Amino acid sequence: MTEKTLVILKPCTLQRSLAGEIIQRFERKGLRLAGMKMMQLTDELLSEHYSHLNTKPFFQRVKDSMMKAPVIVCCFEGVDAIQTVRLMAGTTNGRQAAPGTIRGDYSMSFQENIIHASDSPETAAVELNRFFKPQEIFDYKQEVLDSLYARDEY
Repeated sequence: MTEKTLVILKPCTLQRSLAGEIIQRFERKGLRLAGMKMMQLTDELLSEHYSHLNTKPFFQRVKDSMMKAPVIVCCFEGVDAIQTVRLMAGTTNGRQAAPGTIRGDYSMSFQENIIHASDSPETAAVELNRFFKPQEIFDYKQEVLDSLYARDEY
């Protein structure tokens, strides 16, 4: 069964011209890009998105970091997409992330760690609704599915 997940390419990713490379990694893995847009995040949107961090001393610093340049928000779809994206991303702290992961290859920071990725199906649904209108998520068949999965996997 396929699922959708949110990926945010953070301002540090755009500043370092890594956006295409990161998107390419997910596509080469076999995830389908179902939606994508560039946007400037606001304090209000980030306060909602990171509400679980609002008592942390670094809350404002995280929001400031996410507002310093535009981001690219992406919806990826695939079999076990949420877990796949999180495994590809690596641990939150780039200094501790394994080589070969996105953060392990491109990040030396806990905060400036290249991407945000949804952590569960429930979170993915909420986050996708926060950043995308229904008409901004596209459903189309990729002709390569038979080359990516066995027929009973999708």
